[in-house]
Amino acid sequence: MQKTIGLIGGMSWESTAVYYKEINELIRQRYGLLRSADVLMHSVNFETVIEFQKSGRWDKAADYLAGIGRGLAGAGADCILICTNTMHLVAGQVAAAVDVPLIHIVDVTAEALLKAGIRRPLLLATRYTMEQDFYLGRMRERYGLNPMVPDAADREVVHEVIFDELCGGIVRESSRQAYLDIIERGRQQGADAVILGCTEIGLLIEPQHTHLPQFDSTKLHAQAAVDFACGTALALTA
Repeated sequence: MQKTIGLIGGMSWESTAVYYKEINELIRQRYGLLRSADVLMHSVNFETVIEFQKSGRWDKAADYLAGIGRGLAGAGADCILICTNTMHLVAGQVAAAVDVPLIHIVDVTAEALLKAGIRRPLLLATRYTMEQDFYLGRMRERYGLNPMVPDAADREVVHEVIFDELCGGIVRESSRQAYLDIIERGRQQGADAVILGCTEIGLLIEPQHTHLPQFDSTKLHAQAAVDFACGTALALTA
């Protein structure tokens, strides 16, 4: 019997829609045309979370998402996913608030990198994710990876495209080219792969766009949720 997947979504809903679609497509591939996933979702008002981010009130963000996690677990979710990389800054607090596993997006991505023999991936993500230690530090300390990020000017471009365009469903060719230029500079500096480390970036960059191997955190996270729900993998927790 499938376990129930709990999604904390809406950050942004553009990528949460990808989670829902990817999870159900994977279930269909495994079990047949009419099978779908058991999913509970709480989709937040993203503006509320953005205000916490901008003001540095990560404590408030942690309380907010922890409460949602408790609600999902109480409603019958067997695992919890925070459907955004950035808000894994508070994953530890959310995991501590629930009595079911939290499947951590950094762990899922790192495991895929190691399996592929990658050691020096380029991380593209929000400024919070690229500049704070919760993501890069976890990859270094738990997995022995040596991730790199773009320089300050390029980090600003990556961040602005995410919030000003992708989170609003806007996909521009000029922004795709800007990202591809940043990826190429990373490759020249020694990157052996690129992490799409914001759950919206897969809307802009697809495998055919780059010479470097891509690791799409959204799809990897969704795959891990399905593996857990089907009993084929252990959850990777905070």
